[in-house]
Amino acid sequence: MLQRVCERILAVERPHPVRVAIDGIDAAGKTTLAVELTAVLRDRGCIVIQASADGFQRPRAERYRRGAASADGYYEDAFDYPALRAALLEPLGPAGNLRYRTEVFDLRADVPAIEPLRTASPDALLLVDGVFLLRPELADCWDFTVFVEVTFDEALRRALARDADLLGTATEERYRRRYFPAQRHYLATVRPRAVADVVLINEHPARPRLSAAAPRSR
Repeated sequence: MLQRVCERILAVERPHPVRVAIDGIDAAGKTTLAVELTAVLRDRGCIVIQASADGFQRPRAERYRRGAASADGYYEDAFDYPALRAALLEPLGPAGNLRYRTEVFDLRADVPAIEPLRTASPDALLLVDGVFLLRPELADCWDFTVFVEVTFDEALRRALARDADLLGTATEERYRRRYFPAQRHYLATVRPRAVADVVLINEHPARPRLSAAAPRSR
């Protein structure tokens, strides 16, 4: 499966770094997939830049201005899309200068991240994982898109195991009241499964499979 996805990515030709979105709901397995794809691509001799949308979240006061349990707040206020475009996606795009940052905000410390500008090779590959990546604010910045699909029940099971140290007993409530309603809205309005270049069904992590959807040309 990893080899097949990599073949699809490598078939995209651009005069600038190919920008790949790895999208999906929380706890779908996006970061794991990004790490695994990066390893395969680097084994093939590719230059890979890996980043996460979490490096472009807004300060806590802005993220929670509608309340910590607000689904609207998660969808509308959590991420700084202008910063993601300006610091990473546009510099690596058609008119970019190849000078980029992979994060601008330290989520845990709730302060701006201190990261120097780096210079990308024009033949590099950029892999960005995160939620809501195919929404209209970012849609024109991707050269290839992957949607990682799981059910909400499976995502909650993983989240309870993964986030207990961070959220404690509030984990399930946070997912049910804030994260999942926002992601259901995203799935219904943006329809990422229908627009992604690749859909990876990841309900069983040991046996992921690609959707039978026809390849899209770009």
